[in-house]
Amino acid sequence: MELSDIDLLDRDMFTRGVPHEWFTYLRHNAPIYHHPEPDGGPGFWVITKYRDVYAVGRDAHTYSSDQDHGGVVGLEEVTVAPPDYGDAKIMLTMDPPQHTRYRKLVNKGFTPRMINALEPLIRERSVKILDDAIARGDCDFVVDVAAELPLQVIADILGVPQADRHKMFDWSNRMIGSEDPEYAVSEEQAQQASMELFAYAAKLAEDKRAQDPRGADLISVLSEAEVEGEQLTQLEIDLFFMLLTVAGNETTRNLISHGMVQLVEHPDQLAKVQADRALLPGAVDEMLRYASPVMHFRRTATKDVVIRDTPIAEGDKVVIWYVSANRDETVFDDPMAFDIERSPNEHVAFGGGGPHFCLGANLARMEIRVIFEELLDRWQDLELAGEPARLRSNFINGIKHIPLRFSEGPH
Repeated sequence: MELSDIDLLDRDMFTRGVPHEWFTYLRHNAPIYHHPEPDGGPGFWVITKYRDVYAVGRDAHTYSSDQDHGGVVGLEEVTVAPPDYGDAKIMLTMDPPQHTRYRKLVNKGFTPRMINALEPLIRERSVKILDDAIARGDCDFVVDVAAELPLQVIADILGVPQADRHKMFDWSNRMIGSEDPEYAVSEEQAQQASMELFAYAAKLAEDKRAQDPRGADLISVLSEAEVEGEQLTQLEIDLFFMLLTVAGNETTRNLISHGMVQLVEHPDQLAKVQADRALLPGAVDEMLRYASPVMHFRRTATKDVVIRDTPIAEGDKVVIWYVSANRDETVFDDPMAFDIERSPNEHVAFGGGGPHFCLGANLARMEIRVIFEELLDRWQDLELAGEPARLRSNFINGIKHIPLRFSEGPH
């Protein structure tokens, strides 16, 4: 293999699976690699080793996430101007101290006490989803199970009636769009989805403010909360709603999907967790390491800097690849093996700490653990009924469909 063989802009390559052979080559031969970009683009730096990914992700002063510098998504140069939200920004595309201010506010909806209080409801919803699939006898695991649980849970957290949850799913899919033909939408459709979502969020916030007593859901909290003496504007609430609608669905759905595939394809590991449910928390972290749902995020250098003796110029795109860091041979023993008893397992699937550490990490872990606890009690004889269909994306490590056969267990 040569560096010229590697093309991380080739989305079709990712439909066959994450090209781990490329990342292994880069870690060994070019851990800080300047990837070319077609059509005269400036290219981007590919950061593949664990300690470098970890360091860049935690240094928001040197490596900016701010949308004014280019944001966190997109390897190529942007050809379509992003929506104009005035001074308002999505929290994901802020740097400290602005990010710190907003993070303190939204943290109020994700305290350990609030997350722990959700477990009975998450379990109840998991049982209903799984029993509905049992009644059908087989399923598309992504559509019928993996997508349903996070969708229902994020609706609960935001205070959205369950009857409206599929609107959230539709808005999320249309806004993100996709380079996958199955989900492709026009720019106009994506803009229409964001307008519909903002209108819904505004009406929801208005209804919450009119309630007495106020609810404990996140939109109620955000509608009343203050940071440094100021309340959020309605546009800022709308942007929070949009971020959580997308983030609360996409990543957890794909992690549950990958977890099922890995357990079925590694029957020795499935047998272990079937025999001992105490192994599930470790299994969840191994799912996160092995199949990181977000493959990379972009940063922009705010000044000239040097990484591993490689000079990087102010304004350069710096892309940290979590999916590579989580297979780094210098950190993880036998990293290509799926081992639910791996310890330690300090993966960076949630970002590796720092200001942008995943807000919903504890919620995601709980959802995945609970759905598999209930699934292993209810389903047995798990087997794939066809080849899983992967998402055409070099950003989201996604699975669109998993045809699955199973029989009802002795619960």
